[in-house]
Amino acid sequence: MLARALKAKGWDVEVVNAGVSGDTAGDGLARYDWSVPDGADAIIVELGANDMLRGADPAATEVSLSHILAKTRDAHLATLLAGMLAAPNYGEDYKRRFDAIYPELAQKFGVTLYPFFLDGVAGDPSLQLGDGLHPNRAGVERIVEGVLPAVEAVLAQAKR
Repeated sequence: MLARALKAKGWDVEVVNAGVSGDTAGDGLARYDWSVPDGADAIIVELGANDMLRGADPAATEVSLSHILAKTRDAHLATLLAGMLAAPNYGEDYKRRFDAIYPELAQKFGVTLYPFFLDGVAGDPSLQLGDGLHPNRAGVERIVEGVLPAVEAVLAQAKR
């Protein structure tokens, strides 16, 4: 859907989805070298939700994401970091530590931040699959609509 939305806005880009359902930030880091195509100009890093759902230490998630962002920086890739927010049932301390990861890393690495990937979708059963976690088609459309301006900003950086 993202590729179609970008094409409708006049962008001539190829979108490669290297995501794997269930991946943690550590899994994404382990796959980075062979999953990011040679010649890529930009990347969307959207990892960490599964770390949070598994109650992983936010410090470990931050380390993995830091290594990924260092790789995107070294490869001169325009980067969009799609943030995640912790569910409130993990407690205030966990939520505070997890929620701080994305803005801090975006600032540290100078990348574009989309603060909450599931903005407008999380907590809305009409936009989720029966598992209450993953977006349905309408939810994906809402995500694309929300993230599209940030993706366009990153693509504009990549074209410089």
